[in-house]
Amino acid sequence: MDFKQLRAFLTVAETGNVTRAAEVLHLVQPAVSRQIMLLEEDIGSPLFERERHGMVLTDAGRALVGYARRAMLELDRARAEIKGATAGIGGLVTLGLLPSTIDTLASPLVSALATNYPGIRIRIAMGYAGTLLRWLQSGEIDAGLLYGAERSSEIQTRPLIEEPLWVIGPKEAKLRRNKPMSLGQLVGEPLVLPSAPHGIRTLVDHACAVSNVELTVSAETNALSVQRSLVLGGHGLTILPPIAVADDLRTGQLSGAPLAEPAITRTIVLALPTQRPTGPHVRCAVDLLVAGARNAVEAGAWLEGRWLGA
Repeated sequence: MDFKQLRAFLTVAETGNVTRAAEVLHLVQPAVSRQIMLLEEDIGSPLFERERHGMVLTDAGRALVGYARRAMLELDRARAEIKGATAGIGGLVTLGLLPSTIDTLASPLVSALATNYPGIRIRIAMGYAGTLLRWLQSGEIDAGLLYGAERSSEIQTRPLIEEPLWVIGPKEAKLRRNKPMSLGQLVGEPLVLPSAPHGIRTLVDHACAVSNVELTVSAETNALSVQRSLVLGGHGLTILPPIAVADDLRTGQLSGAPLAEPAITRTIVLALPTQRPTGPHVRCAVDLLVAGARNAVEAGAWLEGRWLGA
């Protein structure tokens, strides 16, 4: 087994087609097929089902994907760190950001890294908190922003921002910041919510249980873009931190009101692994990420956010 075989395997797995994989890798098709064949001989099991419409991973192939990705990531990290060492602090850093925070934080982070640490290569991975926690535990990301509810002996966390959850609706709903809504007022209203065990859904379900309130969920989705689209399309209200739809609230496409009775808040924390060392290039990138989050809160770009960090 070698890295060429793993790269060919991952590319075929992602494209589902040897021809397309060969184009991506700038190789001829027989060369890619041979790399897959050699890898299968080494593993001792077929990795793909050769079907009429493409290549489908077998159980063995699906098991290998995660290991192969981590192996390639470690190689990329080593290359970037060695290359960047000649120019000061350098290396590959992979950071995980929540969907609701990525638009606010990604661009300032990339700009700050280019200015302060040009030897650092940045990868930004987006996922919900549970997914980011798994990636952090497996080593697929170096650090991430999670909700305060995630707990694991394999991570250390630092609270950064507390933010409230709001009721979000189309502009026709005429929700207002100065007119909070209680959970009781949402009874009978169709709601578009994430499915369990999404962090926001867990907070909402707990508040409903404590308040003895039963809500009507018209649709469930774990994609923020779909949640937004369904609300804009008039399929119901939703519950989100205002930062998740900040631009829509500013332009008036969506309207929002704070939740009250009870108020529901979530805490954004910085999470780092405890089971492996954090290199100086990772710490530099994390420091800039934290600085960017603080700047967003202090400048008002992080709507309703309250800074908790030192």
